[in-house]
Amino acid sequence: MKQTILITGASSGIGKATALYFAAQGWNVAATMRNTEGQTELAQHENIKLYQLDVTDASNVVAAVNAVIADFKQVDVLLNNAGYGIVGPLETASEESIMQQFNTNMFGVIRTIQAVLPYMKNTGGTIINITSIGGLVAFPFNSLYHATKFGLDGLSESLKYELKPYGIKVKVVAPGGVTTDFAGRSLHSTIKPGHKTDYDDAIAKVWAGFSKNSGNYSSPELIAGIIYEAATDGSDRLRYLAGKDAEATYAAWKSMDNEAFFNMIDTNFGLA
Repeated sequence: MKQTILITGASSGIGKATALYFAAQGWNVAATMRNTEGQTELAQHENIKLYQLDVTDASNVVAAVNAVIADFKQVDVLLNNAGYGIVGPLETASEESIMQQFNTNMFGVIRTIQAVLPYMKNTGGTIINITSIGGLVAFPFNSLYHATKFGLDGLSESLKYELKPYGIKVKVVAPGGVTTDFAGRSLHSTIKPGHKTDYDDAIAKVWAGFSKNSGNYSSPELIAGIIYEAATDGSDRLRYLAGKDAEATYAAWKSMDNEAFFNMIDTNFGLA
């Protein structure tokens, strides 16, 4: 019997690459996304079935998970991938944008896990949450994004204990930079277009610092391979760093005292 993976946010980037990767390995893939239109490549694959799912809509999440169970009878792996980033000063963030960031990146994951657990508790399985190196280490002007990803990492670590008696493994895949259109499609700003702030000079330095490091980013296909490893290696390992930049940043964080690391970040982004 084929194994089944349910993927949220499968329309592009890491989610789409992972759907294609697992399908190529012979898995059934329930590829979910807010809008299924125009997904020709995924729709034409014999091992992939598309489902409409908006992680911010609780009833929609339950309906989509129930539909996947009806079609495939079980979910062996849940990949919580749907998410986006909001960047910029915390001071300029609207209440609406703050709530939407948490509603998608954190509460959406919780909703999907809650919908899958009644089924997965009977069969065992693996829950993989896509966080980020930004769920382990923080960078300037990403406070809200980091808050959701740090929170998701903590959620995962606690669930690892909670769900172990049911044969459910909980894992985190933490990518560094990825060569997708995330910056254009999934990156929102706390600053209204055309508005100036007290932080503009510092923001320009930080964005220049990120651009300088973009040559070290990983392909979504590489990240998909690490997700497959997490899903199939049979280990109880919790965290999988994905990408050389993520590995290097986390190694620096682990090897340095806090103040030395903070000073290094200040210097790298021209804020010292």
